[in-house]
Amino acid sequence: MITRSFKSLFTVLVLCLTFGLSTAMAADLDSAKASGLIGEKPDGYLGLVVSDAPADVKALVEEVNTKRKQKYLEIANKRNATLADVERIAGEAALKKTLPGHYIFKNGEWVKK
Repeated sequence: MITRSFKSLFTVLVLCLTFGLSTAMAADLDSAKASGLIGEKPDGYLGLVVSDAPADVKALVEEVNTKRKQKYLEIANKRNATLADVERIAGEAALKKTLPGHYIFKNGEWVKK
């Protein structure tokens, strides 16, 4: 069980690592989110809002999710937590951080926040 103070510190660490992307990648990510092509999921990963997204957007989602999973595994190992716990906490943080008008996956469907 993760304590509240650990969870708060952990959330900050996950956000820093997860969203500490290169400027170019962050710009592409922001653009794809603003365009409604991708969104945040409660499992801590990005998802395709539209199945027919361009190949470069699909590649971006795959690249970001691969990097996120690597960071989540590092955090889980350092904190003696499970990957599932890290993913859940990161997902909660990402959903909260998502800008209004961008998509989140909620109750089995994509909705605008």
